[in-house]
Formats: sequence, C-alpha cells, structure tokens
Amino acid sequence: MINYLTRSNSIIATLLVTASLVHGSNAFAQEKLDKEEIGKIVREYLIENPEILLEVQTALEAKQQQELAATQAQTIASNKDQIYSAPYQIVIGNPDADIKIVEFFDYNCGFCQRALTDMEIMLQDNPNLKFVLKEFPVLGEGSLEASRVSMAFSKLMPEKIVEFHKELLSMAGLKDGARAMQLAVKMGANEADINAEMENPKIIETIQGTYELANNLGVTGTPSYIIENEVVFGAVGHDQLDAKIKSLNEQN
Repeated sequence: MINYLTRSNSIIATLLVTASLVHGSNAFAQEKLDKEEIGKIVREYLIENPEILLEVQTALEAKQQQELAATQAQTIASNKDQIYSAPYQIVIGNPDADIKIVEFFDYNCGFCQRALTDMEIMLQDNPNLKFVLKEFPVLGEGSLEASRVSMAFSKLMPEKIVEFHKELLSMAGLKDGARAMQLAVKMGANEADINAEMENPKIIETIQGTYELANNLGVTGTPSYIIENEVVFGAVGHDQLDAKIKSLNEQN
C-alpha cells in the first residue's frame, strides 16, 4: 500500500516539474506557478488516470486500519482490569482458562442471539477458553432496562446468571425490563431485591465505563469481540473465531 502513496506522490511531483518546463527552464519557474495552473494540470491527469484515486483511497484505508489497530492494542493494554475484571460481567467457560474472548452484546441483537450457538460450540471444543460477556445496550431503552435487570440478577444470583443470560438472549421478540424481570422472578429472584439492586449506581457506572471503552476501541455495534490484542467487529461466525483460538492455543 505504501507503494501506491509513493507512486502518487511521484506523479504529482512529475506534474509539477512538467509544469515548470512548460513555463521555461528557469529554476524558479515552479515556484511561480499559481495554484490554478497546478490544479488544472493535476485535475487533467487524474481525469485521464482515475485508477490513481482508487490506489490512493486503498492506501489511505490501509493506513487508517494500521492506526486503529495500534490504538486498539494500546487501549487494551491500558485497560485490562476494566476489560477482564469489571463488575457485573458474565463469565462462561473455564474460569481459569488462559484464552479469553470478550464479547460486547445487546439482548436485542439478533446477531448476538445467533452468536450464542457459536460460543457454546467453541467452549465445548476448547477447555482452555472462557468468554467474558460485557453488557453493551445500544439498541434502545428496552435493551438498557434488560441489561440493568440482568446485572442486578448476576449480583443476587450469580450461580444462575449463565442460565438467565442464555434464556433471555434466546427469547423471540423485544427484550425489555419487564420481560427480563419476569424471567428473573421465574428463576427464583425476589422482584423487590432486583429493583433495589437495579438502583445501585455501580450498574450505571459499569455500563458507562463499557460505553467509554467501546468508544476508545472503535466498537459501535454488537457483537464485537476482544481476542488478545485484537478487536473483531461483527458476527464473524464460528470458523473465524475458532481459527483465532487455535492460533492462540498453538502459541501457548
């Protein structure tokens, strides 16, 4: 990609030299070219060679991706406690596993619902793996209320949170506070206790911290994952995630 930028810079330099020759051999002729003349020369060349624009765009995107990856790696390195040990997170799999996948999810995300099967298969096939699930309610007020109920339930009944999570995420239709509360009570929670814990300021602080972390990582949707120093966007499916896990297993 760097070659594309170099080539484009060389082309522009050539255009400027050519322009100076058109105006005479004076060594300072290039400096005397006004912006309108230079712009006209460059414009004509680009119209005749439009593929250069695609090359420059490709090079720019590659540079931006490199910069984003570097920023993400730095953010991950600086926020390990918040990423892996924040309160109210749901941990599924081997709690002592060396390999961890962090997933940002929303209870109303259909792709997260489908990704649940991928997670279960991967955990079954990889005993040295755990998923750390972060509540990331981005799909409206219903999602936020469902997450608050879920987080309160995880505090009061941690032994049942995995079952609660899977059942709530698997439900058809909109998930909101009322449906999440109905499930929590069905599983043995006291509604008054859930309501009280939902008012715990640490719940909102945790959600806000997740929003901030996601923003710093460039995460805007669900599901998104952190795997070691890499951020993976979207429901990429079992095969891609599993390939990354196998690579990490080989390194270990």
